[in-house]
Amino acid sequence: MIDNALKFVAAEVNRYVVRKINPKDDPTITKLVVLGNITKAQDNDNAPNPNNPVAGKAVLSLVNIEEDRISKSPQNFVKVNDKVEYRNPKIFLNLYCLFAVANSTYDTALQHLSLIIQFFQYKNVLNHQNSPAASEPKLDPRIDKLVFDLHSLNFEQVNHLWGTLGGKYLPSVLYKVRLITIEDDTPQMQADPILNLAINDYNKNN
Repeated sequence: MIDNALKFVAAEVNRYVVRKINPKDDPTITKLVVLGNITKAQDNDNAPNPNNPVAGKAVLSLVNIEEDRISKSPQNFVKVNDKVEYRNPKIFLNLYCLFAVANSTYDTALQHLSLIIQFFQYKNVLNHQNSPAASEPKLDPRIDKLVFDLHSLNFEQVNHLWGTLGGKYLPSVLYKVRLITIEDDTPQMQADPILNLAINDYNKNN
């Protein structure tokens, strides 16, 4: 689920950035935004490398996951056909996604970063209706929509984030992505629904 969502996001952003950078449709310019580990992009000093698919690119990396407890349902059952299935409640997740541009040419890196921010200003909600029908990969049908909020960090938080990633700071922006649902559809137990209630009057019978 998470892998599909982020592949879909990277592909959507890449299509937009390529279209803006490459208005004459140069076939050699196809991949500017990719999904990957941003720390791998610095292995070759941010220069393009055919053996390193993220080098020299704008890289989308997952840097944190949090549970959205507000959206969590207390119900632990669903009705399927004429049966009631008992399952643990769905887990709703928010993903923190870092877009970092590992282009060795600094002004180009800033240009690509600006276009990424511009994309989410233009389309901060991605769903099945507003994405191209022929796009690949397609958004998982279990995901209704993805909502993007720019998540600002102060200098201390930026320093901690890049220290945790183990790399040098690159031009980057962080987005909070809502809402991924994780659910195993294997029921823990299945039973017939309750159709009638009977009330016994204890005092009347005694």
